[in-house]
Amino acid sequence: MFTRVLGFENLRFLLCILGSASRNGTTIKTPRCISTRVILASETRNKSCSRRDAMLLVLGVSGLSMNYLPAAYAAGLPPEDKPRLCEAECEKELENVPMVTTESGLQYKDIKVGKGPSPPVGYQVAANYVAMVPSGQIFDSSLEKGLPYLFRVGSGQVIKGLDEGLLTMKAGGKRRLYIPGPLAFPKGLVSAPGRPRVAPNSPVVFDVSLEYIPGLESDEE
Repeated sequence: MFTRVLGFENLRFLLCILGSASRNGTTIKTPRCISTRVILASETRNKSCSRRDAMLLVLGVSGLSMNYLPAAYAAGLPPEDKPRLCEAECEKELENVPMVTTESGLQYKDIKVGKGPSPPVGYQVAANYVAMVPSGQIFDSSLEKGLPYLFRVGSGQVIKGLDEGLLTMKAGGKRRLYIPGPLAFPKGLVSAPGRPRVAPNSPVVFDVSLEYIPGLESDEE
């Protein structure tokens, strides 16, 4: 069943991470349900699991028990209780962060500048995100689904604004993206219980954290 949900390579990658954690004496509780929207059935660039791969991603997975909520439960929470990448104090600090505008019309503010490398086009990245309409209502979130989102950046697997915004980030960084309609969802997104509708070609806001770039960051003890 899990191979059909995750895809073989992503399941192998996750098992590798969990196995390394077990060998290092770390106990991890994995989420019961994993959404097909969280992990793409794409090939992992680095088929071996280095100690650094395991360590960094285990940190993210082991934090699920505290920071991640089951999707069905989180969807029923009031807006103020939903998990976010930028909480109230962060929002206040963000007011003083300068806005950057790119040629495409994408705008962003860096919540935290990472210290790792930036992802080359086509590389797989692990990222967390909270997607909102301009009013601040959340319509999608990896935090509610239990795992970072794995995809190949710059390859068209996500909306254009998210692709562009991630390509100039550094691993470990966190950024708010103000994505204009032409770089968002051409067909829009339908509403769902607890989720607002996203109109076609309407602006959206993404808070995104670039957690890790498998196979690119150097292996550290």
